[in-house]
Amino acid sequence: VSNGHPTPPHPTPHLGGCCGSDYKQYVFGGWAWAWWCISDTQRLSLEVMTILCRCENIETSEGVPLFVTGVAQVKIMTEKELLAVACEQFLGKNVQDIKNVVLQTLEGHLRSILGTLTVEQIYQDRDQFAKLVREVAAPDVGRMGIEILSFTIKDVYDKVDYLSSLGKTQTAVVQRDADIGVAEAERDAGIREAECKKEMLDVKFMADTKIADSKRAFELQKSAFSEEVNIKTAEAQLAYELQGAREQQKIRQEEIEIEVVQRKKQIAVEAQEILRTDKELIATVHRPAEAEAHRIQQIAEGEKVKQVLLAQAEAEKIRKIGEAEAAVIEAMGKAEAERMKLKAEAYQKYGDAAKMALVLEALPQIAAKISAPLTKVDEIVVLSGDNSTVTSEVNRLLAELPASVHALTGVDLSKIPLVKKATGAQV
Repeated sequence: VSNGHPTPPHPTPHLGGCCGSDYKQYVFGGWAWAWWCISDTQRLSLEVMTILCRCENIETSEGVPLFVTGVAQVKIMTEKELLAVACEQFLGKNVQDIKNVVLQTLEGHLRSILGTLTVEQIYQDRDQFAKLVREVAAPDVGRMGIEILSFTIKDVYDKVDYLSSLGKTQTAVVQRDADIGVAEAERDAGIREAECKKEMLDVKFMADTKIADSKRAFELQKSAFSEEVNIKTAEAQLAYELQGAREQQKIRQEEIEIEVVQRKKQIAVEAQEILRTDKELIATVHRPAEAEAHRIQQIAEGEKVKQVLLAQAEAEKIRKIGEAEAAVIEAMGKAEAERMKLKAEAYQKYGDAAKMALVLEALPQIAAKISAPLTKVDEIVVLSGDNSTVTSEVNRLLAELPASVHALTGVDLSKIPLVKKATGAQV
């Protein structure tokens, strides 16, 4: 048995040859040995067969005549027992004969089922009608080794306008339901549209809120990043400035060291310049000044000697004049001496206080006498050595004053206790 298409081999009993053997072998989708004049070989198609079922003017359970057309897809089953049954039923027949057998079976079941259903059940639920026909006919065709693969209702119509009337009623109902449905749909659509718009607005608001939150988070993060960047930039700038300050400090330190070295060099140069200037001053100023001072000192010494000699000459002159005058007044002095003697005796009675009063009275006259020659002196030059001072010269003159007074006047001031006390420390 072969359908012309490769299928898995399935051995089944087959019909024996002319020798009287009843051994049967079934082969499908493969090959087998067949001995000429010995084996009897017959073929049976296993292809799917399409059967068109037509039932005309068949009354339903309500007595309405209908014309029904159905299409069935059948094939011979390949199971061992069922294939043997199909071979027994259909070996020696062509495909059309097999279709006619199955067609008669299906049409009989289709007529019987149409008599149990209403037009509405048949027309409105074709799938259920076809399923019912398939389930009722399947056992009968299965006993012939044939399987119903599918059965569908192709067309249902009538010639009494029942279906059209039913269609009109149904159309009106459907139109009514459609209008109601449209209105309800529009209502529901409006409600749904409002709900959708509300949901859309809610979603939009939520999205806007999330966008705002995300934007705020982004701005905050951006601000944080910017702050961190600014901090790092400031730190880097500060580090740069600090490093620059350190480098400037190092440069300044080096400059200071250079300045110190320069100052040391300058100080050394200035020290040398000072030494040179000192030597120059010594050569140009000090030495000439010493020479000029020595010259002036020699002139002063000569002037001093000159003045001393002049003073001595003047003193000698005065002494001579004094001797002359003394001779004149000697007579008068004797008289005066007598008077003074008497006066001295009187003073003797008074003691030292009287003597002191006498001396003090005589001092202005003595001073006038001593200073009288000085009124004629235009200039007095005091000469002294290198180690002498004006004070020592004055002290020396005071110490020589009593001797000069005694030489000029004959009065010995050194015997006066007060003068002796004043000049004693200078002698």
